[in-house]
Amino acid sequence: MTASSQAIDLDIDEARWTYRMKDLCEATGLPRQAIHFYIQQGLLPPGRKTGRNMAWYSEEHLERLHLVKKLQHERFLPLKAIKALFDGEDGVFSPRQHAFLAGVKERLAESLKTSEDRSPTLTPREIAEDTGVDPEDVERAFELGLVGGVRSDGALRIAAADVWVFEVFGKIRSMGFTPELGFGVEDMALYQDAITKLLNEEVRLVSSRLSELPPEKVALMIEEVVPILDRYIMRLHSTKIREFFANVL
Repeated sequence: MTASSQAIDLDIDEARWTYRMKDLCEATGLPRQAIHFYIQQGLLPPGRKTGRNMAWYSEEHLERLHLVKKLQHERFLPLKAIKALFDGEDGVFSPRQHAFLAGVKERLAESLKTSEDRSPTLTPREIAEDTGVDPEDVERAFELGLVGGVRSDGALRIAAADVWVFEVFGKIRSMGFTPELGFGVEDMALYQDAITKLLNEEVRLVSSRLSELPPEKVALMIEEVVPILDRYIMRLHSTKIREFFANVL
């Protein structure tokens, strides 16, 4: 590569970084803190730093922010679910694997292909009254990306489809796993992260080993195996706990 071609490449690269944080906030309506949080959580790549407190961002950053906002505010997806979606999109699957997975999706039963309507929402106080958790727990779960919802004019509303998370957490807390002993809603992230990692590995196995089969056959195989694996995971967890305490000296 000649010096002139290198200079052209550098100019092209420089031209990509045209947005400041202020520009991203104005274009998306998102506060600075939210965008920094998305970067911290891996939903958005870091900008190009040109100083201690100065960074530039590209059109890809703006498009990703619009998509995050759409998925969070229109489909009420939890941030962890959005990140898992992006992890699958960002080069993990080849175009051929994407086409295969899309074909399987079209043939899955509705119960697996799509979640229930996520548009009904509840306030943290309404959820607290129904489940016995504190409104602060609801706020914290949303901040951690464990549940979907939207904050508008300072008021938070959580997707009603995610209330079951607080029902589970409320039951766990009623059994003595209290804040006084150091237990909080953030501990639920342990299970979400583990299941997300497991799911990513399952999808990789399916897409790499079954992509030569007809999508309708794979869809049927998945529908039949999911309930079996659910029982396996639940029993395996209980078995591992019993084995652990049986071996404590």
